[in-house]
Amino acid sequence: MMGVAIAQELIMDRIWGRLQGSKLVLWGIIAALGVGMLVPLLLLVPRRNQATAPASPEEHQAVVTQVIGSMNRASLIGTSATKGNPNAPIVLFKFSDFQCSYCAVAAGHMRDFVGNHEADILYVYKHFPLTQIHPEAMPSAKAAWAAQQQGQFWLYHDGLFVNQNRLGEDLYVELAEAMQLDMEQFNRDRTSAEAEAAIQQDLELAQQLQLQGTPSFIMNDLLIPGGAPPQLFEEIFNQINGLIQDRG
Repeated sequence: MMGVAIAQELIMDRIWGRLQGSKLVLWGIIAALGVGMLVPLLLLVPRRNQATAPASPEEHQAVVTQVIGSMNRASLIGTSATKGNPNAPIVLFKFSDFQCSYCAVAAGHMRDFVGNHEADILYVYKHFPLTQIHPEAMPSAKAAWAAQQQGQFWLYHDGLFVNQNRLGEDLYVELAEAMQLDMEQFNRDRTSAEAEAAIQQDLELAQQLQLQGTPSFIMNDLLIPGGAPPQLFEEIFNQINGLIQDRG
């Protein structure tokens, strides 16, 4: 069987080739793994909707690793909307804004990616509304949270992104009615303190992780900024999953 180190080098070569073709930059760090640990790769690709300049790649990944490592799985996921296998060893967090055009594109990519790996991955949506530049970011996040309370987050999520150019009160009500949600509950939930608190909790996590823009992704403890091409998610998933399988 091919040695782990050699296999990692070959995977990194393929990733590097893909990134060069996309005019992206990869900082790769391959280190020895302990039980339950992941390859500490560091990816830095162009970010969208950056609020401030990011830290160096090494420093940012170190922050992400520390924050993720300091919290248990249940605390990280919290009450966020999820899809996939709840017991999967790989968890993919997406920090997203419904008014972010790049987030809409990424939503389509993630639908395909998660659909292809539904048995092996848990996909977690985290609200990251950039309210300073997107006036409908918070209202749409609250509407989606309200839909989640009636078990319709993902359908509502898709409706918001597909109709992103129509974000506003009329759309929020129209989508809820089309999904036959209890409108009294929907309106109560989206204006509730609970909705505000849930979204604020996601924002605080994003701040702890020093995320700079949307979309941003974290696969287990690996930071994957939103500019990464879809193929790179497959490469990273295959590498992590392969190492997990090798280590039983």
